[in-house]
Amino acid sequence: MIIDFRSDTVTVPSPEMKEFMFNAKVGDDVFGEDPTINELQLFSAAYFGKEDALFCSSGTQTNQIAINVHVRPGGEIICHEESHIYKYEGGGIAKNSGASVRLLPGDRGRLTAEIIAKWINPDDIHFPVTELVSLEDTANRGGGAVYDFEEIKKISALCKAHHLPLHLDGARLMNALAVNGISSKEYASQFDSISLCLSKGLGAPVGSLLIGTKDFIKKARRVRKVLGGGMRQAGFIAAGGLYALKNNVNRLKEDHENAKKLEESLLQCSWVKKILPVQTNIVVILIKNIEMRDEIISQLKSKGVLTVAFGEGAIRMVTHLNISRENILKTCEVLKNYIPSERF
Repeated sequence: MIIDFRSDTVTVPSPEMKEFMFNAKVGDDVFGEDPTINELQLFSAAYFGKEDALFCSSGTQTNQIAINVHVRPGGEIICHEESHIYKYEGGGIAKNSGASVRLLPGDRGRLTAEIIAKWINPDDIHFPVTELVSLEDTANRGGGAVYDFEEIKKISALCKAHHLPLHLDGARLMNALAVNGISSKEYASQFDSISLCLSKGLGAPVGSLLIGTKDFIKKARRVRKVLGGGMRQAGFIAAGGLYALKNNVNRLKEDHENAKKLEESLLQCSWVKKILPVQTNIVVILIKNIEMRDEIISQLKSKGVLTVAFGEGAIRMVTHLNISRENILKTCEVLKNYIPSERF
């Protein structure tokens, strides 16, 4: 039996989701005629108290579209130095939008209003014009860390005072909401645009949503077309996202509980130096001997447990809807009995 903790992107649709997708009504979405995509977009916009939404193929696409709409060539984006939009989107900020980036440090992938305020550029021809602030919640590189909502409100107020749009890379936003208990509409009211992945913890096979005002989404639709994102009869895959939003949100807490169980087990392992405090479904393991990272990953794989490298001396495990409680208990047993081939 293989237990796959590499990412929550490895989930496969449940039989119920497959049936829902198979029976979806479809049309040409580029003409705005796919009824399932239209329903998904209206449902998600209403869910977050926004005017409109756009269904796209991936979170990278929704993030890059948002940046392209918000920022002019030569403008600058403020984001965390470990943010997904900078580290894992193929240089898209520069390639797609010709934008500059101000990378800031912060606790486990999270920024504060105080540090952002210091780096909003003055009106000086020597500096790029600050045109966007982007946050990531939960913060992947921070081990699934969740923002303090009071800090988000401070950041939002700062952005409004400086007439700066605030974007959210909310790839795992639903995980954050499951922890902080803030309503989706109250949370979303702090942002001008939101990117939400349907293919991570929510378990849909494909797709992400970009959410904002009608004017913003109208512009975003044009950018999506330029990027080759018009998908015609895509209602079959959009149906997976619609099913996920309607059925798979409440169960996210199970993933968080499973991740905490892994944390408890890993803390007992002699080869583990530290675990980033687990808040959601991501477990980041810092090992004592950084040179053994790949060997440990390989040895765990041989025992049926798949993990992934996450930087020097770091390994990541992610729980998701295809990881059962039985899988967790089995993994904990593997970890309990596992002794690396070299002594630490």
